Amino acid sequence: MESEAAAGRHGSLCVKILFLGDIVGRPGRSALKRNLDDIRRTHCIDLVLANGENASGGIGLSSKSARELFSAGVDFLTTGNHIWKFKDMYAFLNNEERIVRPANYPAGAPGKGWSVFAQEGLPEIAVINVLGRTYMQALDCPFVALERILEEIPESVRIRIVDFHAEATSEKQALAWMLDGRVSAVLGTHTHVQTNDARVLPQGTAYMTDLGMCGPQNSCLGMDPEPIIKRFVGGLPQRFRVADGPIILQGAIFDLDDSSGAAKSISAWSMHIG
Repeated sequence: MESEAAAGRHGSLCVKILFLGDIVGRPGRSALKRNLDDIRRTHCIDLVLANGENASGGIGLSSKSARELFSAGVDFLTTGNHIWKFKDMYAFLNNEERIVRPANYPAGAPGKGWSVFAQEGLPEIAVINVLGRTYMQALDCPFVALERILEEIPESVRIRIVDFHAEATSEKQALAWMLDGRVSAVLGTHTHVQTNDARVLPQGTAYMTDLGMCGPQNSCLGMDPEPIIKRFVGGLPQRFRVADGPIILQGAIFDLDDSSGAAKSISAWSMHIG
């Protein structure tokens, strides 16, 4: 039996995907739990992907929070540089097929950097996660890692989505241009600030520099601004905490041809709650 979303798109050759920006703490998780079913129905979404690396306390992801996000309706999770904070994630990454960590960590790191999965009624989809190096950790080159991964993915898997968890806009754009026509989408995460540059590149790859975040709107990247201001002014370490108040959910919605994998459209998406 087909999924409800797939059944609603007979006659179409598109897979419609919502990719959510970094989920921040309990406020982000709770907002998705309350609203994601309605969002899927309203926009006829086939698949929901999300970056979950800040879903537990604003920094890191625990296995409990990951399971909560899956229960809320997220189909697949990507992560980033904070994925190693909670030690229970090591075994979770090894055993859960619906989550990836950045592929350019050294060999032997728990989990995997890319995965192929399928939902009932939809084609197989490869999700790839890589970490930037500019202003971040000194890891293996994400560009080289992508070249290797693309050779490993079966030719039959035409839909290929990359989460590039990176700081520098130039690094994100450069990777997207290198991959144009070779993957379905390159979506940036990590900075928590949604960018206004969603577009389909000339060879059919959907691109957006940063998806934004799912968390408190009146904040500094989802966190209470006060300790962050003190850190900038005084230069001393501060204990950060997730902010309160109204929530904003952000990401991108894109349509992919289910036979070629090419993107037909992409647009930034956001929703204000409270």
